[in-house]
Amino acid sequence: MSIQLPRWVWIGAVALACIAGMVNVVGFLGFEHQAITHLTGTTSLLAAALAHGDARAIAHLWGMLIAFCFGAMVSGLIIQDQTAQPGRRYGVVLALEALLLLAAIPLFDQEQIAGALLAATACGLQNAMVTTYSGAVVRTTHLSGMFTDLGIGLGHLLRGKPLPMKRLTLSGLIISGFLGGGVIGALAFQQFHYRALLLPAALTGVTGVAHLLYRQWWRSESRRD
Repeated sequence: MSIQLPRWVWIGAVALACIAGMVNVVGFLGFEHQAITHLTGTTSLLAAALAHGDARAIAHLWGMLIAFCFGAMVSGLIIQDQTAQPGRRYGVVLALEALLLLAAIPLFDQEQIAGALLAATACGLQNAMVTTYSGAVVRTTHLSGMFTDLGIGLGHLLRGKPLPMKRLTLSGLIISGFLGGGVIGALAFQQFHYRALLLPAALTGVTGVAHLLYRQWWRSESRRD
């Protein structure tokens, strides 16, 4: 199925995937080597911890799952819709994500698991912010669905079926954005350690404030019409 995606959706999806890539690689390179932005591996680790009766790991991993879900819940409360639309309160969510990432830095420096919990909450906020646009699934903090879409597209190509090029292009761009963000995050971590999170925090904060200003302008223009 063909989808029509405005430029702001393309840019936003890739930028958010890049931010998620930065955050996730900092979690992996940090003291707990913990994935931040996706929960499949975390759930598998929880299963192993339950099997071995590792109480500390169980509490830690359950906390990561709950934190991410809590962030998604807060995003749902703020935005109240899963479909991307101009004028919604994305700026509030992005600003809150920036604050959570900033608060996580000193906790990470002290090797406290609370840092990872705040970062996971921030990623839950981000991932729930925009989940669909014109029938296209938009996930910016994990890539399984994006690779699945690419694989399905290749299967359709081999069968001679028409390809949903925009959907596949979106998947490829999100994958590239996440990978690029991971490279940037890894290089920044080598130089600045957990202060590498200042970069995604700044990006989400500036974008959030800009969107808040845009939303005020958009609402004023809507009243005039």
